[in-house]
Amino acid sequence: MSSVLSADWVLPVEAEPIEDGAVALEEGRIVAVGTRDELGDGERFAGAALVPGFVNAHSHLEYAVYAGFGDGLTFDKWIVLHTERKGRIGWDEFLAIARAGAAECLRSGITTVADASFSGAAAGACDELGLRAVVYLEVFGRGLEQLKSRYEQNRARIESALSDRVRLGISPHAPYTVSPELYAACAALGLPLATHLAESEAEQRWLESGEGSWHVFADILPPPLGETGIRALARHGLLGPQLVAAHCVKVDAEEIALLAEHDVGVVHCPRSHALLGCGVAPLAALREAGVRVGLGTDSPASTPSFDMFDELRAAVMGARAREERPDALSATEALELATIGSARALGLVEEVGSLAPGKRADLAVVSLAGSPYLPWEDPAAAVVFGGSPERVLLTVVDGVERYRRGGTEWHAVTAGATSARRRLLQSPGTRALT
Repeated sequence: MSSVLSADWVLPVEAEPIEDGAVALEEGRIVAVGTRDELGDGERFAGAALVPGFVNAHSHLEYAVYAGFGDGLTFDKWIVLHTERKGRIGWDEFLAIARAGAAECLRSGITTVADASFSGAAAGACDELGLRAVVYLEVFGRGLEQLKSRYEQNRARIESALSDRVRLGISPHAPYTVSPELYAACAALGLPLATHLAESEAEQRWLESGEGSWHVFADILPPPLGETGIRALARHGLLGPQLVAAHCVKVDAEEIALLAEHDVGVVHCPRSHALLGCGVAPLAALREAGVRVGLGTDSPASTPSFDMFDELRAAVMGARAREERPDALSATEALELATIGSARALGLVEEVGSLAPGKRADLAVVSLAGSPYLPWEDPAAAVVFGGSPERVLLTVVDGVERYRRGGTEWHAVTAGATSARRRLLQSPGTRALT
């Protein structure tokens, strides 16, 4: 069955904006993009822009209720508090929290997530709520037993949630928590691969010399590598186009060149980097080197929300502040980062990230009614600087309405997540990192 959605503007991303535009959908795919005169009114959204669904290239849905935990702590103390509290809950709570995260993403116009999943609950949540996802099951440790214990157990638990829309990946967590041998074993599975790289100065110092604040965890971490994580992975032949690396804040010119040479996808998470005091990633240098860069919200463990509009604005402001010039990142370029850029970083560009015939019918409608950005001048700037989850009118995944403002209510989802947060706050903790 075919349908048409129309708005003041359609922003295909890979083509010029279309004033008074429309998109035709059929059987979960986009079949045409053009003007309203060409395609008809269908359902009309006045004072709004129709955009590709955002592709959140790095999330942790299972931490959706962790907002404010450890705010202002240094990175090492923050991650300990975070993992202590994570150890207090079980599968039911993980699933309840992940449902809340998936709902918040849909409310923000996000249609695809690349989720680093501690328990695997993100797969069930995305399956239930209709979010597209690559769910990377996290592994930690020195030896290969993690693949037979943690990874295989979590995979078996989520098998029924996997589909063409919810796909499986694996995430060796980071070079400071995973040995090169375990990285290699994960890569050998042939699954989509995600990791955290070069996020903080403390991490870099530990990896290079075994010194600094991380030394207190020496008994539970793999031995320091004597070099940064990027250099170590390159030396072991573990950088490649199958790998998506979140963060890459503390990278030098040689490491950027290695990422580009090996065609590693990189995910920029500017709010997380700023709020954790990690710094401002060299976004301009990464892009200039030809690195496939996307945008991710990370999670409320380190940022306030899964709000992609806030992430877009943080990306623009951070890039301009670091480069000290207002043209360092335009609104149009930021929108590209959160859509086609993220799709490229994840290897999903043939399916999502832009509005084009043949692609998945994943899109969002953003209202600018009553905002300072109407009447329209630059629709991309209006969406980036004036958008918010409260202005998302509709989110569609595979041609199916998954969120509509005023029509979608998640009372049970919210209640379950609130109960899980209460347990996180009330129970005693442990010291374990993983």
